[in-house]
Amino acid sequence: TGDEHARLNVSGGACALGHPIGASGARILVTLLNAMHRRGATTALAAICIGGGEGTAIALERV
Repeated sequence: TGDEHARLNVSGGACALGHPIGASGARILVTLLNAMHRRGATTALAAICIGGGEGTAIALERV
């Protein structure tokens, strides 16, 4: 729905973000922090694939 689009993947996916090899986590984290600042969000969640069928996630809260 339109409401979900406004909240999920607000800066696009990995291909849209672009990143040098080995910098995925830093790139996604900094982009998420900037999106939180722009939108006035206090909480956010980022998840990335780290290869080999594994993944990692981080939940952030601005205080």
